[in-house]
Amino acid sequence: MPFIPHTEEDIRSMLEAIGADSIDDLFDEIPAGLRSGKLETVPEMASEMDVARLMHARAAQDAGALCFIGAGAYEHHIPAAVWELTTRGEFYSAYTPYQAEASQGTLQLLYEFQTMMASLTGMEVSNASLYDGASGLAEAVLMAVRANRKSKSKRILVPRTVHPHYRQTAHTIVKNQGLVLEELDYDRDSGVIDPASLPAEPGDITAVVIPYPNFFGGLEEVDRLTNWAHEHGALVIAVVNPFSLGLLKAPGQWGETGADIVCGEGQPLGIPLASGGPYYGIMCCKQAYVRQMPGRIIGRTVDLDGKPGYTLTLQAREQHIRRSKATSNICTNQGLMVTASTIHMSLLGAEGLKRAAALSHANSEALKQRLSQIEGVQQCFRGPGFHEFVLQLELPVVDVLRELASSNILGGYALTEDYPELGEALLVCATETRTAADIEAYATKLERVFVMQNQAS
Repeated sequence: MPFIPHTEEDIRSMLEAIGADSIDDLFDEIPAGLRSGKLETVPEMASEMDVARLMHARAAQDAGALCFIGAGAYEHHIPAAVWELTTRGEFYSAYTPYQAEASQGTLQLLYEFQTMMASLTGMEVSNASLYDGASGLAEAVLMAVRANRKSKSKRILVPRTVHPHYRQTAHTIVKNQGLVLEELDYDRDSGVIDPASLPAEPGDITAVVIPYPNFFGGLEEVDRLTNWAHEHGALVIAVVNPFSLGLLKAPGQWGETGADIVCGEGQPLGIPLASGGPYYGIMCCKQAYVRQMPGRIIGRTVDLDGKPGYTLTLQAREQHIRRSKATSNICTNQGLMVTASTIHMSLLGAEGLKRAAALSHANSEALKQRLSQIEGVQQCFRGPGFHEFVLQLELPVVDVLRELASSNILGGYALTEDYPELGEALLVCATETRTAADIEAYATKLERVFVMQNQAS
């Protein structure tokens, strides 16, 4: 916590020097309705010992629970070496490497990350991270509008099977720039977009977003959707879980010519759940669109002595402070998270990632089969999926999750608010960290919840 040395007398003297009566006067341009007001639940002061005790207690609330929640953030095994290396001083305190001569180690690591992500996604180019997956989708949408110069409509087709938070974030970022995000509904039986339902003459479309796997865990018909988009002059934006690409088809191989832009959340690659972050966003694209890509891009070259060297390329520091003339106004990336992911992927290798993805899929299938045997529980969608799935319950989802939580089981993500048409629906996930005993513990507790409810009624 920083030490702030200004006394009340210092503050008074500074305010007098600039002709202000109070600190609040410095922010008078902010409307009252946007101000937070007094933070009633935050104590005015506490000792260091009391603060430490409070934070330890809060952290302990997340410990020891069996987690079956996915919905964009996943509990995976992280080798101990990942964060032992990531938190070394050379990485932990490194700033954005604008001075290449002093940052070769950081630059090389970021270059290796880009190489791994390009290989994993089947794309030609990767940047060195964005803020998170949701804002990454918004950046991909803006990038598509810049890159697809043949389209004038600024219409982006976004399936409702894209993560609701991603859709909301993208809308917030692009809504005042004249972009139109048009939602595509999904098939109620399969939980994916039915390519046959797409219009034969959709008009001018700038881009089509394709999630893979989608928010329900379903596998969209990416080849047909990609070809349809390209046939109508639209770019394809793939929103992927990079962990799944150890097992599933890379976006660069979709359809006849592959996806054009790939984005997603990097958290599954070596980043702990950590009560919600920090995480980071990934972005890759075809070489033809690299000059429209936001964020940092590291290039490899040789110096006058023929030795390899690394540097930021295709952009300058000023790009991010030139406002409307910049490719993007994002300045924040998650370099430390990228470091962890690079080490994580290096340790697992292609075969290790494939095995982990296959085990996650096997565990989720086992969990789905076991829970579907419970009276009052049924699968919501048919068709293949990965990592997670949707169940429909004959009891209120909120009540069921509360009962499961009382036994230290985080039972899933309630879909009732985001997808009310599905009724009492629950999104459930199992990764490679779940065991047969974990799955049985969940099923046994869920059975008891339904038995108790039936007895009560």
